[in-house]
Amino acid sequence: MNGKRLSVGLIGLLLWLSGAWGVGSGAWGVAYALLPTPHSLQSPSIPAEGLAQAIAAAAPGDLINVQGGVYSGHLLIDKPLTLIGHDWPVIDGGGEGSVVQITAPGTTVRGFLVQNSGDSLDQENTGIVVEAPNTLVEDNRFEQTLFGIYLRQANNSVVRGNLIHSKPLDVPRRGDGIRVWYSNDVLIENNTVEMGRDVVLWYSERLTVRGNVVNNGRYGLHFMYCDDAHIVQNRLTNNSVGAFLMYSRRMIMENNTVAGNRGPSGYGIGLKDMDDAIVRDNLFLDNRVGAYLDGSPREVDSIGHFQRNVFGYNDIGVEMMPAVRHNEFMGNSFVDNDEQVAIAGGGSSAANNSWTVADQGNYWSDYAGFDANGDGFGDIAYSSERLFENLVAREPNLRLFLYSPAINTLDFAAKAFPIVRPQPKLVDERPFMTPIIPSQVPALPRAAVSWWFVAAFLLLFLALGIVQLSRLRQHPYRFPQLEKQV
Repeated sequence: MNGKRLSVGLIGLLLWLSGAWGVGSGAWGVAYALLPTPHSLQSPSIPAEGLAQAIAAAAPGDLINVQGGVYSGHLLIDKPLTLIGHDWPVIDGGGEGSVVQITAPGTTVRGFLVQNSGDSLDQENTGIVVEAPNTLVEDNRFEQTLFGIYLRQANNSVVRGNLIHSKPLDVPRRGDGIRVWYSNDVLIENNTVEMGRDVVLWYSERLTVRGNVVNNGRYGLHFMYCDDAHIVQNRLTNNSVGAFLMYSRRMIMENNTVAGNRGPSGYGIGLKDMDDAIVRDNLFLDNRVGAYLDGSPREVDSIGHFQRNVFGYNDIGVEMMPAVRHNEFMGNSFVDNDEQVAIAGGGSSAANNSWTVADQGNYWSDYAGFDANGDGFGDIAYSSERLFENLVAREPNLRLFLYSPAINTLDFAAKAFPIVRPQPKLVDERPFMTPIIPSQVPALPRAAVSWWFVAAFLLLFLALGIVQLSRLRQHPYRFPQLEKQV
């Protein structure tokens, strides 16, 4: 009996809908309104000024479209909502505390200009604080915020496509553009962080950091106790340090461009007590030190892998502490570094690492050997044994004479008289004859045309014009008709 009533009811509903369709689209619109619809069709736009009231009135899971305007003060999102900004609505913290706080899981915030947090480092004043899992913070702009985005115990969250500027303070007074703390399985993707302090990732596992640009800060990336992280296709430029990675295991760093990091330490990448790290297919260009190794790997049964990286135009390509061992270098290209490999404090600990793996070595721009059989590998081993480099390791102030002609004389004498020849820092049995350049790395930004270059070009053009005028005076125009009459 119940089944028959249900069937009759469904047939009646279908006939009613058919009738509604037959009498016109307006009647069908009434019927369609009775069916479940996407939130976007139920949510009219509101100005930013009404954000707090809209959040208070919304049900969990609702979508709130925000059209322009300015919301002033602290904003709390304490239920799972989707907030979508149109025409860059502003959330202004008024220079006090944090601007937006998210405490409900499953929240989305997209398309807002978040500005004017407080400036207290102790209270960690932030643009958006996330304290719940499964949160999406996407395509927002942050201006005049001390910290940009702070994920605190926010597992499975995504931070994507945001543009973050810190407050214009001295570097030690700035906050972190992005900070991730005790948040596992987080994706940090396609963000741009400028003029911040660090991008900090601490005590979090299985992080993915992909496609970000970090410029003009202290540490581009600052890892600590983050196992199984994946760092891929980021551009870390003009910071004090490109990336400093500490106390973690099984980190993979690949296809990144790390350039122009020349602070007091000036590392492109620094590895401190990192186990089973894989660093491959990266560009390390124009840093003070391309890669710095201290206690990495830490465990005796761990191995660090460096594969197909380019260490180019750095003061030092790779620098190691004397106790560093169990790293394997294969297919890397060491191109015109002032010093290809250095041992901090001197010594030959580089010999405790492998420079030829699976019958493949590395490319060295200062290799003076030959390839008689044309197999792409040098027929004699590459040996790093410059006397001047050993002296600099003991007395760094000698670097002042790096480009002095006396240095070549000193190294020539060391080769001619074996009694003063230094012990080799490393030996590569199978050096490549040509460099290997990664193809999937982010391109460096093009340098802007500076005014002095334009002025120099104009001066050159003016000088050429003056020269041409002087030549015209030396060869006056002649009138052939008058000369014939004469």
